[in-house]
Amino acid sequence: MGFFFPTVTVAAHVLVVIVISVRVIMTRPATGVALAWLFLVAMLPFAGAIVYFLIGERRIGVQRERAINVLRTDYKAISILETVDNLTEVDWSRHSPTALGMDILGRTMAASPTVRGSNLQLLGDTQEILHAIARDVEGAQHSVLMEFYIWQQGGAADEVMASVIRAAERGVSCRLLVDAVGARPWWRSRQPRRLLEAGVMLKPALPFGFFRTMVGRTDLRLHRKIVIIDGQVAWTGSMNLVDPRFFKQDVGVGQWVDAMVRVRGTAVSVLGFTMIGDWVIESNESAHDVVKSAGLHLVSPYGNADVQVIPSGPGETSDSLLQMLLALINAAEKELVLTTPYLVPDESMVRALRGAAGRGVKVSVIVPERVDSLLTRFASRSYYDNLLDMGAAIYLYRRGLLHTKSITADGRMSMFGTVNLDMRSLWLNYEVALFVYDRDFGAQLRALQQSYVEASDRLEPAVWRGRSAGLRLIENTLRLASPLL
Repeated sequence: MGFFFPTVTVAAHVLVVIVISVRVIMTRPATGVALAWLFLVAMLPFAGAIVYFLIGERRIGVQRERAINVLRTDYKAISILETVDNLTEVDWSRHSPTALGMDILGRTMAASPTVRGSNLQLLGDTQEILHAIARDVEGAQHSVLMEFYIWQQGGAADEVMASVIRAAERGVSCRLLVDAVGARPWWRSRQPRRLLEAGVMLKPALPFGFFRTMVGRTDLRLHRKIVIIDGQVAWTGSMNLVDPRFFKQDVGVGQWVDAMVRVRGTAVSVLGFTMIGDWVIESNESAHDVVKSAGLHLVSPYGNADVQVIPSGPGETSDSLLQMLLALINAAEKELVLTTPYLVPDESMVRALRGAAGRGVKVSVIVPERVDSLLTRFASRSYYDNLLDMGAAIYLYRRGLLHTKSITADGRMSMFGTVNLDMRSLWLNYEVALFVYDRDFGAQLRALQQSYVEASDRLEPAVWRGRSAGLRLIENTLRLASPLL
């Protein structure tokens, strides 16, 4: 009897290893990722299998997958409508020759064509942003749509909430979608009840629990930040619905520094349909009913910017956002400037940045001097050598946690949105990014990036290479965990 149980245990472990090995092989992840999982499952009996079950795949659940497939059909219909209204007839002669290729890439991989005729106003002061959003909500006559990863009470964020409550009380249709995990403390506060009592339709995005863990991963989060007012004005960017004077003041990184764009014109409808898609999945309302009550429609051109909205996330797209970012990096001929709070990129992106620097592009990467995650801080530093070796410049922002996510290429093409240059944003979170083909917006964004440079210290390669072997070991070890950070 004493011999029987070890034998059964070993046999069970072997069976588990075989089953998971077949699953890993058939899902075809990157070779290094696949080998890492096979090693972990084999070396940690049962525990490795549990870890793989929890985070080894981008499982979203059958119900969510079906809902996303329905929305994918709706997005194609939207694209057809835009074509009918000639909103996708962009004058590509105004842009870099590579811009048309990016448009085709976005159409092919994300079913999202570039739309002509938008105006983007960039704001980099968080107090000004919150006050401006509140003013737009105060002026709402038909609908307010909002989705955020984090909502926290306090300061000017309460001003936005009060404006939403007043809008609902005067009969404006208000829908708010807030991530269940990112805003977990807020969901436990009194503010959600106040919104519901005022008639606001409020839903948690991607709620978690034991059953949901069984059918899908609970660390796949809604990281988008979108506001739509009357189907005429939109906001998006890096900023959560928080006042940085009250947000995470105990982690020792200073205030968070963000930027948002206020959008008018055709891109508003694409952002609106993106947010409505998220709402429909969580609420089970029909897309037709939400669009009708929100007054959303194809907006007439307003402005000269041509904008391609790329939503991404598990079940929605595979690697479309990564491919768009790589195309933008490879399109740079003279200058490439990137800002990100968390630099834990995909290896293909590291190679693209090194290649850009190697062919003579002036590459600058601006990151915060301190971030709120110790693991991410060390993992990010492991990539500095890869960039410095090719002549890229790294700037450490010293006036808080720089949270803006942006890229400018030669001042002609830009990326601005919610996506961090890390594995979580590229593969696990639901994100939205604007790829903007417009010199005027490029100039606005480049000026903001330059203000970050002027508040940063450039990392000297000789000094960086002189750090201790112990630090190098920690950085390179945590780099192995980069897909989870």
